[in-house]
Amino acid sequence: MRSPLLRRLGLTAVLALALALFGLAPAASADPAPAGLTFTTSSATTTPGGSVNLSMTITNNKTYDIWFVYQTIDPTWLTTQRPDLKYSFTGCSLAAAAGSTPCTGTGPTNLGGDYGATIPPGQSRTVTLTLQIAADSGCNGDIGFYSYYYAEFSDSTNTSGGPVYTPETRVLCA
Repeated sequence: MRSPLLRRLGLTAVLALALALFGLAPAASADPAPAGLTFTTSSATTTPGGSVNLSMTITNNKTYDIWFVYQTIDPTWLTTQRPDLKYSFTGCSLAAAAGSTPCTGTGPTNLGGDYGATIPPGQSRTVTLTLQIAADSGCNGDIGFYSYYYAEFSDSTNTSGGPVYTPETRVLCA
């Protein structure tokens, strides 16, 4: 006579096999998001009066073109809690095959237009913002941002994502 444990294990194995045969078992790996947003910074630290480049790359993981991107960028809650940290975005450029070109969007709160024209499948676009730290800024604080994005594809689908967080930049006293 078999034990109740062996019977349960046998039943579990039979159910798992049936689910796998009929395609109801969970997939081994998930598909990538239709579009992905990543951030990098040129430096993890700076001093008052210095600057850091914040690069944002959106990648098209679908088999259709991205026709439209809308993106926001806002300071994190911890950044807003340090009123002595003074900074601003002073420049914006789009990396292109022929070199960098100025951004065409409406500024750092609406970055979608800055990614330029259509983004073909499998390709990405990178926009770089220059974060300027004021000479009279406070020290020993972190400046960080988060972003939400929305992208529309040529097959009439869309996707949204976020929050996506930037690496933090530490403002050091010299």
